[in-house]
Amino acid sequence: MNDRLSVGILGFAHGHVNAYCNRWRACPEMGVRLVAGWDHDAARLKQNCDAYGLRPYTDAAALLAAPDVQAVVVAAETSLHADLVERAAAAGKAIVLQKPLALTLSEADRIVEAVARHDVPFTMAWQMRVDPQNVQIKALLQSGVLGRVFMVRRRHGLGVHLWPNFTELWHVKPELNRDIWADDAAHAIDFILWLLGAPESVTAEIVSLHDPRVPMDNGIAIFRYPGGPLAEVSCSFVCPAMENTVEVIAEKGSLVQNYGDVPSCNVPRPAGACGLKWYTVESGEWTCSDIPSPPNHGERIAGLAGPLAEFLRGERPPIATAEEGRTALRMTLACYVSVREGRRVRLDDPAIAAV
Repeated sequence: MNDRLSVGILGFAHGHVNAYCNRWRACPEMGVRLVAGWDHDAARLKQNCDAYGLRPYTDAAALLAAPDVQAVVVAAETSLHADLVERAAAAGKAIVLQKPLALTLSEADRIVEAVARHDVPFTMAWQMRVDPQNVQIKALLQSGVLGRVFMVRRRHGLGVHLWPNFTELWHVKPELNRDIWADDAAHAIDFILWLLGAPESVTAEIVSLHDPRVPMDNGIAIFRYPGGPLAEVSCSFVCPAMENTVEVIAEKGSLVQNYGDVPSCNVPRPAGACGLKWYTVESGEWTCSDIPSPPNHGERIAGLAGPLAEFLRGERPPIATAEEGRTALRMTLACYVSVREGRRVRLDDPAIAAV
């Protein structure tokens, strides 16, 4: 494909960007050509630019001024997101932003305003919104085949807090990131937003049980929707293995999904195991989806490269807008208010802006 869109990478801190780069290089038919990279970490810049054959830039402004850079993927540390998006938007670049949107609501507002003011294409890189089985789950709920939904549970986890070197990584440095709940429970929280819309309130318990140097390693948040459903996000980041990821209880049936995150799809499973199934009262039996579960987490993350390429080429709408990224952040930060103050927190509570 000779008309591939030229992309620069602004920061290689978020490891997901490597999955996208590897897939785009291996699949030129996706229409993405990687041309440039920037990172404030010199060693990380060299390692990744050497790996992907990119022109290295030690100045983000210089990369954004390059005439052959049509779009950027912002995968720097979370604390740098607002500044980099503002600069990329002012330069007229299409933008892909790695999760979460920002550290605070004020930073989120800066991103939303910059994207609107400069009218640039923008999308969040939310994995769970494009996982094929997740897309089928949403279609099933919207079809009404299960009837009125009463409860939704999304279990999500990692084992990263068990890594001996995790305390040394940027993810736990407060000047660069908040903590693992904000960084990764945000995936499951955005899944609830995408599936059900914005809730009215949240009640949460998030604790540090394994290593106090790596806070918020286990948490449960219950999001309340007027008239239902109740939606639970349950996250453990000291989880070595698990199976289930989504449960739905509804008027006319139930739904179960397995093998949809790291602890569930990176461990052995029975041969031919059904990843997504649903039961209806009318049929009296379970139906197994014909969409296969991902063989491992790496393949699952790389699966986002295709939808991102389609967005960059103008062939699909954003996976999630900046406004949706801000709502997901508001839902995430509301959990901290609930934990600190021991109460149910509405999404319009002014205390969220102070987190």
